[in-house]
Formats: sequence, structure tokens, C-alpha cells
Amino acid sequence: PGPWPRWLLSLLPLGCFALLLPPPGAAEFSPSLDSDFTFTLPAGRKECFYQPMRKEASLELEYQVLDGAGLDVDFHLLSPKGETLVFDERKSDGVHTVETEDGDYMFCFDNTFSTISEKVIFFELILDNMGEDGQDQEDWKKYVTGTDLLDMKLEDILESINSVKARLSKSVQIQTLLRAFEARDRNIQESNFDRVNFWSMVNLGVMVVVSAVQVYMLKSLFEDKRKSRT
Repeated sequence: PGPWPRWLLSLLPLGCFALLLPPPGAAEFSPSLDSDFTFTLPAGRKECFYQPMRKEASLELEYQVLDGAGLDVDFHLLSPKGETLVFDERKSDGVHTVETEDGDYMFCFDNTFSTISEKVIFFELILDNMGEDGQDQEDWKKYVTGTDLLDMKLEDILESINSVKARLSKSVQIQTLLRAFEARDRNIQESNFDRVNFWSMVNLGVMVVVSAVQVYMLKSLFEDKRKSRT
């Protein structure tokens, strides 16, 4: 299970696994502004990922346990110097934002405390101030000449475009998070549905057995025992 049904998860691009770094259980993502992933964390295992960041940028990470007993996992976020920035112990979800420096940030999902149940985890990376927007603004400034006579300067247009872009990006992030919440709620409902069906069948079986025993006992009370003496 995940933000989509089980059969849909099998269609995830195999290219996601090509991002693995040489160390086992580690992956590196290209510096995109918004990336989301869903993976299965086996029982007793720990998976770590690396994200390269620039100085004075912003890294926001949202995660959520979609399926698995307890719906909980340990989460660690470490700086390029190996310092622990965030530690969540057995949480079902979390949202964390850090101001970054140059280097690779490592975040890990730990399920070693569970010996039986695997966990399905969804997480989203949101990167800000990675340098691309700044370059775009520099390109715009080349054309901001001779516009004093215009009511709206190109700087105002750029500001409006950036505002719309930020709001659209935030809308996409909220929709992605809502899909993750919906997937987790659906998994809980399906689990409850299976439990109700199982115990209903158990109760039905017990009722049938009890009814059969009662009929047998009542029948034995009215048998003519004189026939057995002859």
C-alpha cells in the first residue's frame, strides 16, 4: 500500500532504485525543488538517504507512515558534519524544516524496533533557494532597462510570477500530503474491514457448533431408553 493501491505501487519507475549510492541502503536525489517517494521498510531494518544541499538554502521534509503495525517509525536527520538535527522516536508523521549549508544531509527511517511488521513510508522533499531562482532573477534584470515609462515594471511582473509560482507549489504540496493522509486512512479502514469479517466468521462458526450441540443434547433427553434394555 501507499498513496496508491498495492497494484499501482508495482508500476513505480525502476529508475528510483538507480539512485542508490555505493553504501547499502543509501540514496541520493538530484537537487529538484519538490520530490516525493514511497517505499517499504522491512522489519528490523534501517534505510538512509542523502540529499546534497547548498549554503543558505532550505530543506523541508515531510514523512508519514502509511501502513504497518503501530504506524510508527524512528526518524533521524543529520547535518553534513554528522550532527543530529532532528530525532523523532516512534512517530507516525512529521514535518521538519532546516536552514542548510554546503554538503550532504542524511535522513534515516529506522524500523529496527519491530521484529515482525514492515512499514510503508511516504516522504516528500521540498528544496528552496537552491540557486536556480536567483539565476532566473539575474536573467530578468538584464532586460529591466528603459522601463521607467511603464506602469508595471518587469520587476513587478517577476514578483507576481514568483508569487503565483509559490502558491501553486504550495497547493501541490498540500494535495500530495492530503493524498498521503487519505492513503493511510484507507489502509486503516481496510484493515478494520478484514478484522470485522474474520471475527464475524469466527462468531458464525461458534454459533453453528453451539446450535448443533444443543440440538444433540435436547434430542438425547427425549430418547426412549427402554429400547436399549431389550
